[in-house]
Amino acid sequence: MSLEGKIAVVTGAASGIGRASAIRLAQDGADVAIMDINETDLNETARLIEAEGKKCVPIAFDLLDRAALTAAFEKTKGTLGFIEILHNNAGGSLRKENRSFLKADAGQWDDFIALNLTAAADCTRAVVNDMKEKRTGRIINTSSERAFVGGAGFTDYSAAKAGLIGFTKSLALELAPHQITVNAVCPGITRTPILDRMPKEHIEASEKSVPLGRMAEPEEIAHAVSYFASPLAGYTTGEHLLVTGGRTLH
Repeated sequence: MSLEGKIAVVTGAASGIGRASAIRLAQDGADVAIMDINETDLNETARLIEAEGKKCVPIAFDLLDRAALTAAFEKTKGTLGFIEILHNNAGGSLRKENRSFLKADAGQWDDFIALNLTAAADCTRAVVNDMKEKRTGRIINTSSERAFVGGAGFTDYSAAKAGLIGFTKSLALELAPHQITVNAVCPGITRTPILDRMPKEHIEASEKSVPLGRMAEPEEIAHAVSYFASPLAGYTTGEHLLVTGGRTLH
């Protein structure tokens, strides 16, 4: 699926799904700007993209810092040009363990909404006017199976990811007249560094609940991102794709 001549931005690209997606977009032909707070791992992602023969601009900053976010997107535009593909992938957990709603404080709730939902809106604002002017664009949000099935101890995360689905569908309607598509990828349990924080028994139980009998590899989620970024998805907007190994069929 050729993306030659296209410029993509991937947030949360230091590892996991973000790294796999950034590399896949480069393999498809795009030059890529990658953003994450983890500078060391982000630079490794950049090295892997450059090994594919594509340009890469790594920008390490805190996505919740709006001034830094604006500067990062301006740097990308100045270095690479018009951003036609945005993968809002940054998200996940800021905590070391899951907590029930009754035990989690309000600040934790605010942090989850900011990282998993508000940051995607802020990144989208940084690119959408240029996309409207050019009458082309692909916005791809990383939501989660938790948006649909929930989970004890995941109220804040599930709420944020469900909000991202609502954001995707509503924004798709607004931007459709401008030939800009907005879609969401919803992974199930995936082999990413966040699993290092989870108890081994929790991971084993999660894998057993997957009909395919295993967790996803980040590259398998990147296939879905690649599709939504490609010309093949030009008539697909406001949709979400559950990539869960069948776990959401229960």
